[in-house]
Amino acid sequence: MPGKIATAEEWRAARLALFEKEKESACLVDAIKADRRALPMVPVTKAYNLQGPDGPVTLKDLFGTKSQLIVYHFMFEPTADDGCQGCAFMAANFPDLRHLADKDTAMIAVSRAPIEKITPYKEKNFWKFPWVSSHGTDFNYDFHVTLNERVAPAEYSFLNKEELEAAERRGGMSGEQPGLTVFKLEDGQVYHTYSAYFRLDELTSTYAFLDLTPAGRQEGSNGPAGFKTPAEYAEEGKKGGK
Repeated sequence: MPGKIATAEEWRAARLALFEKEKESACLVDAIKADRRALPMVPVTKAYNLQGPDGPVTLKDLFGTKSQLIVYHFMFEPTADDGCQGCAFMAANFPDLRHLADKDTAMIAVSRAPIEKITPYKEKNFWKFPWVSSHGTDFNYDFHVTLNERVAPAEYSFLNKEELEAAERRGGMSGEQPGLTVFKLEDGQVYHTYSAYFRLDELTSTYAFLDLTPAGRQEGSNGPAGFKTPAEYAEEGKKGGK
């Protein structure tokens, strides 16, 4: 809710009070970032035979010439025709990958849908980022972004089945889940360095700018699903032009 009407002096006093909180928050965030960089690394020993638009690729292949790799787990199950609306919003907010590449970092999306479904969905939304399929592999299960107790014990956001139930996360115990995983390539060995499942929305530039406004995100109960895909905006533009 927007604040009350105030005088310039009242606004300045309130803004200064908020500024002190922003400084405290920035110091905490900087400390968290340092702890994140200092996390230990775990060797990835399993081979994953993923599928790209030009054929099979390994996890190591996804690094290209870079030593760091960010994987966004785009929720797109094999039986679906389109990917998750919320993940589409995240993808629309991906950074210019040239900036990441300039810092020795590659970024790619991975989904369980077959590459034959991923490629046309990607093209109709005008996306250029690389995107491969983990269909038929353990990749999603091993990094806990697809939950199926017939395949692997339930674990999400570092909580097991009992902990999820205690946290009343029953709805998050099956199917596709949002997530992000970071890997490091060192001396030919791939290492898992970081995973995140919570508050990925804070990585989006759209939210960062909307959070500066009095009305905020204006998302209601649908969250990121309330935003249209690039294809839907394009179709809307065509209709508006008639």
